[in-house]
Amino acid sequence: MKQTKISEAVVRRLPIYLQVLNEMHNREIQTVSSQELGVKLDLNPAQIRKDLAYFGDFGRKGVGYDVVYLIEKIRQILKVDQTIKVALVGAGNLGHALCNYNKYSKDNMQITAVFDVHPSKIGTSINNLIVLPMSELVKTVAEQKIRIGIITVPAFEAQNVANQFVEAGVEGILNFAPAILRVPDEIRIHNADFTKELLSLAYYLVREGESKDESDLD
Repeated sequence: MKQTKISEAVVRRLPIYLQVLNEMHNREIQTVSSQELGVKLDLNPAQIRKDLAYFGDFGRKGVGYDVVYLIEKIRQILKVDQTIKVALVGAGNLGHALCNYNKYSKDNMQITAVFDVHPSKIGTSINNLIVLPMSELVKTVAEQKIRIGIITVPAFEAQNVANQFVEAGVEGILNFAPAILRVPDEIRIHNADFTKELLSLAYYLVREGESKDESDLD
């Protein structure tokens, strides 16, 4: 694999490619061209070829990409060809939903431990996972070799949870709390802020409405 520094934008597109390729595989499509992928994803085929070329030569000129082979290679690139264990803190509605999704997902990223601070939730079960107290987080992460932590707690609790994940030794954090978290540089953190996304979506809805009103006045 090439050692060129890969931009975050490229890495974020790889799961999208993988999703489409999996759909094609389910429909027993054996080969696909960058042109066909571009149409399905509304992307420039040259961009797709460039993204994949960072990691190797996977296609054949005049033939395209072997779907199964490309799925395998992208899974290797994303490191989901191996089981990656995940811990989740926050056994509320969102935590339940994520565990439910994870149970039926075919991905190798598996939520294997759930934690909460509320006595009413500790000891309950979510998809055969017993909700554990936060006091057991560090020990459990070490014993299970958990590499990623998910935060689904209120904003005021999120930094404390992040600190405990850092202490436990996770390598990455997926944060669903509407809070800006501070972690050491070596810890990768991704934010999934529903509020921010909804607000930005509302802005564009307003802009489109204003444009329509202006055109009606012409």
